[in-house]
This record gives sequence, structure tokens and C-alpha cells, in this order.
Amino acid sequence: MARGVTRRTLAAGSSFCAAALVSLLASAPAHGAACGALPANYVDWTDCSKKNIMLQGSPLQGAKLDGADFSLTDLSGADISGASLEKTTLVRAWLKGAKAEKTNFQKVEGYRTGFSNMQAEGASFVGAELQRADFSGANLTNADFEKAELGRAEFKGATITGTRFTLANLSRADFSDTIFEGSLVFDRAFMYLTRIEGIDLTQAKGLTQEQINLSCGNADTKLPEGLAAPSSWPCPFD
Repeated sequence: MARGVTRRTLAAGSSFCAAALVSLLASAPAHGAACGALPANYVDWTDCSKKNIMLQGSPLQGAKLDGADFSLTDLSGADISGASLEKTTLVRAWLKGAKAEKTNFQKVEGYRTGFSNMQAEGASFVGAELQRADFSGANLTNADFEKAELGRAEFKGATITGTRFTLANLSRADFSDTIFEGSLVFDRAFMYLTRIEGIDLTQAKGLTQEQINLSCGNADTKLPEGLAAPSSWPCPFD
């Protein structure tokens, strides 16, 4: 009898160990990720936790950072050009002055993230959650914000030549003093109280009178032919 009990106990223990191993493997980072590796170009930190650490000026060009957690992490001045950060968490992270040309930020979570003065020509922010993000002074030439959530995002002084905001939520976003030449795309963007005071939108594409009626401009705002400033302009500051 004792021997039988021992066998059952061993069998149960083996089953528990197997289940624990399966659980551990399921929660581990994607195959190939080296979470303990030092910052380096082309490093693979897929699904790694890099929360609340100092990575200023780090070389991360072409790195695989998809699904990683950089909450509260300082990436100021880092080189993440050509890197992939799809579905990465950047909540309250800092990327001030980072190099991010052609970087993939698709579907990132970036609430209150600091992107000021970042060089992000050709970067993709498609489907990103970027409420209250700060893009002040950033170079966003030809960047793509299609379907991005940009409520109360700050674009003051940013370069947005050729930037696309198709289907983006721009409610209360601030485009004051933005710099651009040529066209911008606002096709089907939601522009409730979007601040466009003093900017020249004559070459903007996709703008409708309904969008203009919802937005906040002033006497210095220039609109595409066929659109007119509504009587609600200028809006009070909140």
C-alpha cells in the first residue's frame, strides 16, 4: 500500500512539474529574445520587460522590440531607427531627441509618452494609442498616424510635411506653430476641438466642412478652397 501511495505521489508530482513547465514556457518571451542582452543594434528584446530603466543614447538601430514593456523608461537620444516596436508599451516613457527614422510604432501604447524633438521621418504610428503624447518639435515628415488615438496630443512646433492622419482621433490635439510644406492628409479624422490656429491648411487633403466646424481655428487659419471658418471660431482655451 505504501508503495502504491508513493507511486501516486510521484505521478502527481511529475504532472505538476510538467504543468509548471508548460506555464513557464507560455509566459516566456518569444523564441530568440535575449532579454538579458545589453543594448545593441539589432538586439532582440521581443516581449521583454525593460520598465523604469535608463537607456539614454542607447544603440538600438534595427532592434526587435515588439511587445516589450518600456513603461517609465528613459530612451532620450537613443537610436531606434528602423527598429520594430509593434505593440510595445511606452506609457510615460521618454524618447526626447531619439532617432526613429522609419521606425515601426504600430499599435504601441504610449499614454503621456514624450516624443519631443524626435527624428521620426517615415515612421509608422498606425493604430497607436498616443493620448496626451508630446511630439513638440519632432520631425514627423511622411509619418503615418492612420487610426491612431491622439486625443490631447501635442504637436507644437513639429514638422509634419506629408504626415497622414487618416481616420485618426485628433480631439483636442494641438497643431499650433507646426511646420510643413505641401500637403497633409486628414481624411475622415475626428477633429473635435483640434487646435489649428494660425496654420495654413490650403493644401491639406481630406478636410471637410464638418471637420472644420468641430475644430478650433482663428482669423489667421487658412483653409482649402470651398471651406469656410465657422462662427464658433476662435474657441476659448480650456
